[in-house]
This record gives sequence, C-alpha cells and structure tokens, in this order.
Amino acid sequence: MNFVKRAGMSLGARKSKTAALLAIFVVLCTLLLGGFLLQAAAARQEADAQRVIGVDVTVRQKGLTPALADELGASDVVNRYNPRLPVRAAARGLAPLTSDAPQPGGEAGEPDQAPFAVNGVRDAGLLLPFSYGSTKITAGRGIGPEDADRDIALIERRLADRNHLAVGDIVRVLSADGAHPMPLKVVGIFQDPTQDPSSWTPPHELPGNTLYVPMATAQQLGTGTGTVGEAVYRIGSPDRAERLHAEAERVLGESGFDFRVNDKAYQDQVRPIQQVGVFAGLIVQVIALAGALILGLIVTLQIRERRTELGVLLAMGERKWKLIGQHAVEVAAVALPAVAVAALAGQLAGQSAGDALLGPQDDTPSAQHGAPDPGAVAGPTVRVEPGTVGRVAGIGLGISLVSTVVPGIGILRLHPRSILTDSE
Repeated sequence: MNFVKRAGMSLGARKSKTAALLAIFVVLCTLLLGGFLLQAAAARQEADAQRVIGVDVTVRQKGLTPALADELGASDVVNRYNPRLPVRAAARGLAPLTSDAPQPGGEAGEPDQAPFAVNGVRDAGLLLPFSYGSTKITAGRGIGPEDADRDIALIERRLADRNHLAVGDIVRVLSADGAHPMPLKVVGIFQDPTQDPSSWTPPHELPGNTLYVPMATAQQLGTGTGTVGEAVYRIGSPDRAERLHAEAERVLGESGFDFRVNDKAYQDQVRPIQQVGVFAGLIVQVIALAGALILGLIVTLQIRERRTELGVLLAMGERKWKLIGQHAVEVAAVALPAVAVAALAGQLAGQSAGDALLGPQDDTPSAQHGAPDPGAVAGPTVRVEPGTVGRVAGIGLGISLVSTVVPGIGILRLHPRSILTDSE
C-alpha cells in the first residue's frame, strides 16, 4: 500500500490524537504568523516614522547662500529641507506694530524705515517653532516648495488683527531701500506665543511684525543675493547624518560650518518601534525552535506507541524510509490546515494585537504645511499577505520535517523480529 494513503488512513483511525496534533500546530502557526505580522507592521511604522519625523540637521555657515543650501538639499539622503533667508521690508499701506513702552531718551526717534522682519523660506513646516508646535497656523496654510514662484506671505495674528486682514487679502510691502514695491497674497495666519516685550523694542524685533515669504520673494525684497541664516535638512535616520556631513564638506568646504543633529524626536518615536520589531523576530525564532522540540517529542512518543505496527510493516518488507515518510506526511497533513486557521485568526485579530503593541492609529495632522505632528505617527497597519502565510507554511512544514526525520532515525535501527518478540 502506498505510504501516503496509509498516512491518511492512520490519521482517520486516530482521530483524537490527530485533533490534538492539529491544535498544537494551530497554536504554533498562529504565534508564528503573529510574529511575522508584528515584524512587518513594525517595519512599516518605522518607515513612516522616518519619513514623518526623521532627524533634523541644522547647518550654519557665514556666507551660506541660497544656491549652496539648495545644492546640499539635493543630496539623496535629504527628504526635506528649508533654508531661512532673513531680510527687512518697509511698509506700504500696511501698518506695522509698535512698542507700547516709551522709547529710551524720552523722545520719539525717527520711525523705522524697515519695520518688518521678513524670512524667506522653502518649507515652513521645518521651521523649529512650527515643527514642534509652539507656533501654530490658525487660518489658511503654510508655505511649501510648490510656492517657490508665488508672491505670498504668512503673517502673524497680531499684525492681521491690526490691519483687519484675512486669508486671501493682499498686503503691500517695499524692499528695505524702498525701490521695489511688492504685493503679497496672505495664504496663512500664524500665532506666535511670544509676548510683546515690556520695554521699548524696535518694530522689526516685535514678534507680530514677522512675515514668512518664499525664498525668491525674500531675495527680491533684500539687497544682493542675501545670506541664509541657517538651513534645516530632514533625513530619515541618525546613521545618515555622517553621509550628509560628508556632502556638506564637499559643498561648503571641510571647515567653517556648524553642523548640528537633533534626533530627540526620532529616538523617542522610532527606537520603541525598532525594539518591538526585534522582539517579534525573537518570538519567531523561539517559537520555531520550541515547536520543533515539542513536535519531535510527540512524534517520538508516537513511534514508541506504534512499534508493533512498524514491526508488522517491516516484516511485510516495507522500506524503513517509507515508514519515516509516512510519519512526515501525517504531520505535514495536519500542518497545512493549521496554517489556514492561523491565517484566518491573524486576519480577525491581527489589527487589534498590532494596536496594542505598537500604538493605536492616529492620523491627526499638524497645523503646519505638509508636516504631520512628530508625536502623531500613524499606527500600524497589520495585513495578512500571501507571502507571510507562505513563510509560515514553509516554517510549519520545516518543523514537521525536522520533528519526524530526527526521531525517525530510531526507525532505521529497528528489526522486525525483535519488535514482534517484545510485543509478545
């Protein structure tokens, strides 16, 4: 009789033991699948965290121009970047805020000819106050890379209130020398938590007189090419900082620039996710090893219980490797339906388990333009994919093979006469 057919008959005749073996395999396969799903969910969440949070590198250099900042921003390790170009602007039909405190000396001096502090930016979401939520956009939006050729402005709430401005209105400013008038469309209004100083302060130093505009607009308002105060580059992980530093040395020279890495948000958010992924990998390894040992012990006990059956088959001329093959087929036939049951369990309970270990889903965006809140990384998406099920099936079949072949070595030493004599 074919040993595969004989394995099927044996499983049918020993229903209780087959059910117990199936239950063990279901538990093993479910735990294996859970480990793989957790690994995959952690990897996806880590990639999302690297993209959303990343690591901010601040570069400062005397004489840093927008062109050099853009060249460094073109590096393949940079996800987003933002140079900040500070210039001054004069008022034209726009009333600046002034200090309520009396000016030192008791007499009013000459009015400030350039009362507005204008900052040219490429991506307002990378400005430190916006990135960490101390400054919030209360109306409209921020400034992004797609606004490079637009004459727009992001203004402070106090300036908007004084001039009765809203999103969509046009404000007019002049370059510091008064030679270049420029109309700007208000696309957003932000609120700076900094209070007005109690002592007299020049208008351009008041927080309410701060405007953010695209880089090209700032260059037109300023004189000459202008010098970038600082540039912030967002990279995916701390280990990419060395590559960016090497690129900065190539672009800016080997010395004379300040290179600071701020990875606190990355460490706070990504490291726990990586630890969960490592833990899931250990779970898979431990389960695979423990499964092989447990099933090997079960098969060894079954072989001892079925010595008489084995002796009869050997006496009838059955080859020993076919007897080992029969046990392997029996275990494998139980492993395959167990994988299907585990896949169903993973589909039903995988998402809740992922939320419990990696955090719930949180899609709340930040108020700034194009930059999600660092503390609101999206939770894990647990998906049972065919490739993952295939890996579980492969490990399950591997466990079944190891757990039958290794104990089956004892079958090679069996002799039918001694088995039948002992059974008598």
